[in-house]
Amino acid sequence: MRENGGSGSAKTVVVVGGGIGGLAAALAVAGQGHQVLVLERAGRFAEIGAGIQLAPNGLHALDRLGPGLGDAVRETAVRMEALRFMDGVSGEHVASMPLTSRYRRRFGNPYVVVHRAELHGLLLDACRRHGAVELRGGSGVVGYEQDAASVTVVLDDGRRVSGDGVIGADGIHSALRGQLVGDGPPVVSGLTVYRAVIEMSRVPDELRSPTVTWWAGPGCHFVHYPIAGGKYLNLAASRDDGAAEAFAGVPVTRERVRREFTDLGEVPHRLLDLGEEWRSWVLVDREPVRDWTDGRVALLGDAAHPMLHYAAQGACQALEDAVLLGSLLGAPGGDLPARLRTYNAERRERTAQIQLLARRSTRLWHPAGPAARARNTMLSALSEAELHDQVAWMHGARTFDSADVPQGRDPAARTARQAEA
Repeated sequence: MRENGGSGSAKTVVVVGGGIGGLAAALAVAGQGHQVLVLERAGRFAEIGAGIQLAPNGLHALDRLGPGLGDAVRETAVRMEALRFMDGVSGEHVASMPLTSRYRRRFGNPYVVVHRAELHGLLLDACRRHGAVELRGGSGVVGYEQDAASVTVVLDDGRRVSGDGVIGADGIHSALRGQLVGDGPPVVSGLTVYRAVIEMSRVPDELRSPTVTWWAGPGCHFVHYPIAGGKYLNLAASRDDGAAEAFAGVPVTRERVRREFTDLGEVPHRLLDLGEEWRSWVLVDREPVRDWTDGRVALLGDAAHPMLHYAAQGACQALEDAVLLGSLLGAPGGDLPARLRTYNAERRERTAQIQLLARRSTRLWHPAGPAARARNTMLSALSEAELHDQVAWMHGARTFDSADVPQGRDPAARTARQAEA
């Protein structure tokens, strides 16, 4: 149905992209009584990748997307007991942020990790069960046209699909962003990440734990955590190597991974040596922008605010986007373009802060020598409550409004200032 100007009128909304953000947006918008068509470039709806970390703010968003969805994610996810920070050279345990009783009481949910395909599958099943959501594969979108009453997306085969509004959830290489923002290709970070997944049965008992563990070294770090109900261990090792050209999913040998992380000590190497079928990516993101709406078109998730994975908030922020967007489209008063502008205004500051935090995080993880020792001293002095304070602005969000980072609460920036002093 076309929008007729009434505050409660049903709309037809086209969501471009069938990933986690696009499916979440479809559920949020359909939950407000609108018809939703999801267009996915691939022939079938599927998700690749390994682990996703979901802080309480992500689970709060999932709880808002439909009955039982958050519970279903909690059932399949692995609850983390701590975020552990280790000196990857000396093997010293620097600090741990407990994620159990006090954390869960303060933030209202656990901190979990889930396989990306499992989360996507739960969202996909919820969309398939929803009578107001239509899923259409093999439908790559290359652009859009609009007038005062409607908007039309143009598909790569020349077909055209019209609706009252369009949500671009088509990822970091978004064709809609290319037209709407026009900021060219993504920014190459100069960081290469090596990823592998191994069966937990191959991991020595003393190296198994329900934690997200960072091993920090000079110009590099290594993260691991259990996924898929604890059946697998997800490995991700990053090197600040100045890579200038982006690539994705390139196979590399175990020997190559060992050479890249020779500075790390015995324990991280025991885990790295277990990895098989390693693949590598050069990480990319984009500069934050103030405006990601154009009339009846709005961007969401990685299309709007792509971020390096180092803050572990990419999926959470896409889920927050979806919930706020759905809420605004269900609120009385205001036309659709005005509601999309409100969505943009309420999300841009928060997401920009997290984009920039993710970039700065290597200041915390990659120092060497005196700067690394200063970092260890600073982190080890923080109490449990102070560690929780550091992440409260991200993990504690429930209203999905913009939120500024409290002064002095960014440990990466704080460490950089101390090292410079």
